[in-house]
Amino acid sequence: MPVFRNARRVPYEPLEMFDLVADVERYPEFLPLCEALKVRRRAQSGEGVETLVADMSVGYKAIHESFLSRVTLDRPRLKVLVEYVDGPFRHLENRWSFKHDGDGCLVDFFISYEFKSFALGVLMGAVFDKAFAKFSDAFVARAEKVYGKRRTVPAGA
Repeated sequence: MPVFRNARRVPYEPLEMFDLVADVERYPEFLPLCEALKVRRRAQSGEGVETLVADMSVGYKAIHESFLSRVTLDRPRLKVLVEYVDGPFRHLENRWSFKHDGDGCLVDFFISYEFKSFALGVLMGAVFDKAFAKFSDAFVARAEKVYGKRRTVPAGA
């Protein structure tokens, strides 16, 4: 089962980065492969946790797929969990966490997935891996657009 993980320091506050990731309706504007996203339902827990059920359409060249997922936005703990509900995957789980790190934030992104169809897995697997590698860049670019460019966090800091 393919797994991708990326931890990156960014010059933004954890809550700012959480809010960017939580703003799922904006994903088609900047996220690689995301063609459309529609939230079907929203529910508040009263503890600062919101759960969404959303349809996401992804595509690359002639291949287009849609899937349904449950997104748990845990604002007090600065965590996001995406769980697969229905679509072309056998398994999909995506986790984000945001922690204070010096003058910025450490963003931890994890995703594991497996397509139901072996052929689709072969066709889309390499494309997904490349897209996931660009996710953190896409969110940093989005942060710069929304919050303004800030000083860079030194490499290895």
